[in-house]
Amino acid sequence: EGMTPPQRILFPPEEICMDWQQRQRPGPGLRNMGSTCYINVILQCLTYTPPLANYLLSREHSRLCFQQGFCMMCIMEAHVRKVLRSSASAIWPRAVIRDLKRKSFQVLEQVLSPSCRVELLTSFLVIGEEFEPDTAGDAFEFLCCALKAMQRACLNGSSNLDISSQTTTIIHQIFGGLLKSRVTCLRCQAVSDSYKAFLHILLDIKEASSLTSALEDFVTPKQLDGKNCFKCSKCEKKAAISKRVTVHHVPKVFTVCLERAADHTGKKISTFVEYPEYLDLLTYMSDIAGEPLIYSLYAVVVHSGDTCLDGHFFCYTKASNGLWYRMDDESVDSCGIHAVLRQQAYLLFYAR
Repeated sequence: EGMTPPQRILFPPEEICMDWQQRQRPGPGLRNMGSTCYINVILQCLTYTPPLANYLLSREHSRLCFQQGFCMMCIMEAHVRKVLRSSASAIWPRAVIRDLKRKSFQVLEQVLSPSCRVELLTSFLVIGEEFEPDTAGDAFEFLCCALKAMQRACLNGSSNLDISSQTTTIIHQIFGGLLKSRVTCLRCQAVSDSYKAFLHILLDIKEASSLTSALEDFVTPKQLDGKNCFKCSKCEKKAAISKRVTVHHVPKVFTVCLERAADHTGKKISTFVEYPEYLDLLTYMSDIAGEPLIYSLYAVVVHSGDTCLDGHFFCYTKASNGLWYRMDDESVDSCGIHAVLRQQAYLLFYAR
């Protein structure tokens, strides 16, 4: 359909395993080292993403990695192995946090032992300068930076790759999908399609009571006219257009952010948005013919607080034993699915 196929496949999709390779209780909680709850929840959600955890536990990346200096995939691999194979609380020394704030990464590489490299996650001086220890941050922004950093690590050593090939890394094979944008000129009915890769989707919930209604609004055609008119390439005149965005290729893991920021002031949308344990994405596809595309909820990030500029993050994750747990920094407590589905969700993670 006009999309350029990748010249090279960096990671074969058939090698991705969506089911846990081993069944066990969840690992330990993560200490809050001073406003790091937004980091902790994302680390926990990524740790309990089955296809990613399976890949990291295999140590396939580190065995083949020759990257000099910072490698986010190696750090995530060390972290996941430490959490899923530990019975004690993960401890992040405050001395390391202070060092991260005042020393460059190059110095830290010489100071920290390999076992301590996981501590670099507490400072995003390398992958996101806006993240600093002891400063409150946003879980969604951290997720975006973490996925981008892992994607860059997967592309290391693969220079001059075409865009399509760049979306064949293990990260894009797990989290990546494709959106289709169809623009129709309302004057001459000319149609133009374009495609964009995504690792997550941000949904407007100002008028949504449920995840499904927010997704329906996402794929509903929007009419642009007046100042938003476009010059049609066919009739060569400015005209109103209709634009519709649909999911063209589904990811193996569907990650959704429910946008709770009402405006730039930090005012929060605290409305409860209903979300299901099982989600069918077929309705939101470019082509709605075919079998249902069923996804199962496995992680939820919750923000508690009156505004988006303060408060606290905690999460719910489904461990490899099939049971749900509430993870609030160091605390890890079992819970039922009914408690999970009653939360004021901020991030939702679904696995196909």
